[in-house]
Amino acid sequence: MRARLLRSSLIAAAVGVLLVGAPLVGLGAWSVFRQTTSDLSRRASDVQMLVERGDAPLPELGAQIEAELAEGRNGGHLHARVSSSEGVLDVGTPIAGDLVRAASSGGDTVVVVEVSRTRVNLQIAELGLGILALSVVAFAVAALSATWQARRLVEPLAVLADNADRLGRGESRLRPVSSGVPELDRVAAGLERSAASMAAALAAEREFASDASHQLRTPLTALSMRLEEIATSEEVDEVHEEARVALNQVERLTQVVDSLLARSRLQRRTTVTSVNLVQILEQQIEEWTPAFRERRRRLVLHPVEPVSVVATPGAFSQVLATLVENSLQHGRGTVSITARHTGRSVVVEVTDEGEGVPPELGSRVFERSVSSSGSTGLGLALARDLAEADGGRLELVRARPPVFAVFLSAVD
Repeated sequence: MRARLLRSSLIAAAVGVLLVGAPLVGLGAWSVFRQTTSDLSRRASDVQMLVERGDAPLPELGAQIEAELAEGRNGGHLHARVSSSEGVLDVGTPIAGDLVRAASSGGDTVVVVEVSRTRVNLQIAELGLGILALSVVAFAVAALSATWQARRLVEPLAVLADNADRLGRGESRLRPVSSGVPELDRVAAGLERSAASMAAALAAEREFASDASHQLRTPLTALSMRLEEIATSEEVDEVHEEARVALNQVERLTQVVDSLLARSRLQRRTTVTSVNLVQILEQQIEEWTPAFRERRRRLVLHPVEPVSVVATPGAFSQVLATLVENSLQHGRGTVSITARHTGRSVVVEVTDEGEGVPPELGSRVFERSVSSSGSTGLGLALARDLAEADGGRLELVRARPPVFAVFLSAVD
């Protein structure tokens, strides 16, 4: 690319110098010849006037005529012949070869002044050499300018090509480009926007995959426990009851998947509806009781008056499941779930008898990758996102013993 740009620029410069230089040489040659003939005519006229003035006989005017011919650019290289009634007088050295001459006459006097054409050609050659020198300088300047311009264009183009390759490989970090050429800078800005969009899309995909893996793990764990209960049970009625609960868990798992897909399309807010709070809480008690019983712990739901809240069923269930699972994994003793009215809101609290959240974590417990037990730290962050997406919020109202509260809007 650089070689092609440089070659084309040099060819353009050479053509430009040639188109300007050749006419200048022709114009210069014509100008030199015209000036020479004009000078010869003037000198012939001056010599004629000198002779006609008659200050001295013609043979005695040789010195004055020679002095007249010695002046000017061609002085010392001219020859004059004066013809009159007094005779013929030659002044200067006779010139052989081609001549350039001019004559002037008046009365019986004729004056011819001439110079060698070689002398005139030499002057034209000197002018041509001057124009050639100027053309060489102009070409050199054009070459330097073309080299600088080629470098100025090629280097940003090379960076743009490299950035395009990086985008093709899936990289979002691009090399900076500042060429000073508006068109190239616009292309660079377009690539940077594409890289930023791609990085955002990749981050969203990674976040979605992480969220999906975490949100699906909890209902799958509960479903696995329920199926284990079914496998070990010998009572038909108990098997039927466990199967019913397992089907409910499958339905909730389906809701979680639907919620994740809607969230990935930024449509999750459209699924907010009126939810029976008591039904959701009893469902969580039913699903998680076997896991707590296996660890010889209790999961208790305190009496709740019938109330409906504004939420997404699957998302709200996922929030509660996350809090209950955290208490199961990291807490101790009995886990209690309570619900109460506070003005136009309903607060659902989940607490246990464990040591709670370490002081160094504090409110950072809801940040991604923040965990006190070596886990992924995604659970509470996702739970807060789900609660806020439904217009509610999830807060840690007390660290020790831990009390997590979900605030939702009550349905009138």
